[in-house]
Amino acid sequence: MNRFRIIVALALIYMVFAILLNSVGTVILQSIASFGIDKPEASALERYKDLTIAVASFAVASFLPLMGYRRSMMLALAIVGVACVMMPLHPGFLTTRLLFASVGFSFALTKVGVYSSIGLLTADKAAHGRLTNTIEGLFMVGVLGGNWLFSLYVDPANPADPAWLNVYWTLAGLCAVTLLLLASARLDESAAHLHGHNRSSTDAMLEMARLLARPLVYVFLVSVFLYPMIEQSFGTWLPTFNNEVLKLPNAMSIQFASILAGMIGLGRFLAVLALRRVHWYALLNACVIGMAALVVVALPLAHGVAARPGVDWFHAPLAAYLIPLLGLLMGPIYPVINSVSLSSLPKPMHAAMTGLIVVVSALGGTTGSYVTARVFAGFGGIHAFYFSLVPISLMLVSLFFFKRKVDGVPPGVAMAGETP
Repeated sequence: MNRFRIIVALALIYMVFAILLNSVGTVILQSIASFGIDKPEASALERYKDLTIAVASFAVASFLPLMGYRRSMMLALAIVGVACVMMPLHPGFLTTRLLFASVGFSFALTKVGVYSSIGLLTADKAAHGRLTNTIEGLFMVGVLGGNWLFSLYVDPANPADPAWLNVYWTLAGLCAVTLLLLASARLDESAAHLHGHNRSSTDAMLEMARLLARPLVYVFLVSVFLYPMIEQSFGTWLPTFNNEVLKLPNAMSIQFASILAGMIGLGRFLAVLALRRVHWYALLNACVIGMAALVVVALPLAHGVAARPGVDWFHAPLAAYLIPLLGLLMGPIYPVINSVSLSSLPKPMHAAMTGLIVVVSALGGTTGSYVTARVFAGFGGIHAFYFSLVPISLMLVSLFFFKRKVDGVPPGVAMAGETP
């Protein structure tokens, strides 16, 4: 097994899906302009993506070890590559919904494959945490690059021009290149089948049942549900917030939203360093409390912003810079809690656990986006973003109970290779 090559392949496929998944905020903004739909209807894109992720993850996660993690990721790239080609060939909101359904199904295959492969490539909790944060950090680099990529195809003089759909030719090409790289990489997946695990469909189904017998899993999944409620609320609706509340042009609204993705990525890279000196629980509590404080400080600055012709990066409202800084604090939370949970389980159970992570994350993300859309449409963007204080507060509580359960896991269980 060429460890470096497979890690590069995992990072690249994750970055490709980062661009596609997190383009939903940009595509919502452009769909409203190009296809003449309203906000609640546009928010359906989030549901097409997240609910498909949830259903697909529940259906296939336990069976992926039988299919093979590498093969499943190659299949995912092929599916989304075809979907990207269809966007400029058959423009319309129906095609857009089918695209995000395809992306959701394919990401379910990809995320289970990537997270399970991390367990195969690392030998202890510390290494698992570092590689998880690195790959999740690169995921946000993909989000950042994706926002700028989409903004290059938006006509500032005519935002409704469907020429922005040509971005999908570039994305289809990225899928093809990544598929070829993954096809040339090799991954030893034998550890996923140790001690009789995952050798048949019955074994695969039993893995999920074994997980559901662990109290740690339930407490962990609450945190996994709450985090995407927060991230997707801001990530999906920040371009529209920038445009309608902060009065920025469409292209600039997308570019400013990319700061959030950049800060999330930076937060995850910094967490790799911070975790060498700070306990994960202390780090995450500081991040959650800091997020709440920043929301309270930044949102009042968004009141009463007036539209100004010729606004540029040096004369944008202060809130346009402050709100994306939430990403710096938001970034470490998701990869750290995922790593702590997965590294507390035997490797053969990682695929089933990742399936549950993806299901619950998708449900949390689509719930947060939908609620934000309804509040945004009914009461305005500022009130919609204040809603994030509810899941932020609940996150503090869930982390407390999660730590108690993790502390109760016997040392050495993660590497035992058998179900305790």
